[in-house]
This record gives sequence, C-alpha cells and structure tokens, in this order.
Amino acid sequence: MKLSQVKTGTKVKIKSFENHEIILKLMEMGCLPEEEITVWKKAPLGDPIYILVAGYSLSLRLDEADQINVVEL
Repeated sequence: MKLSQVKTGTKVKIKSFENHEIILKLMEMGCLPEEEITVWKKAPLGDPIYILVAGYSLSLRLDEADQINVVEL
C-alpha cells in the first residue's frame, strides 16, 4: 500500500521507497525503512498530508507520499 492511500489516524510501518531520487530527502526527515508513522491529518483537498514520525509532525505532498510503500500495523 502507498502512504498516500492511508486513512487519517492509521498507524503504518515504512517498507520501501519507489523513487530512488527522493530516498535521501525522506530519510533526512526521519522516514526510514521499518519506522512506524501515523497519518495525523490531511488538508481539506487531500494535499498535503501530515504524518507523525520520530516524535515530530511532517508535511508531505501527495506525490512524495505516493513514493513510500507501507504496511498497516
């Protein structure tokens, strides 16, 4: 499942990344493989989404969230 498809309030674990060009940027922001994250909220039109990762909130555009493969916990 893609992070962009996860419903608000759901806790997931990062499994892999689709686009190798964005991996470094996401990892610098705390989005590491096997990291547990929670989809905190979504903007009214669905973009961006806000996640809780490593003790802080992070905003991701949908195209970025679409590059993250996750599994629901």
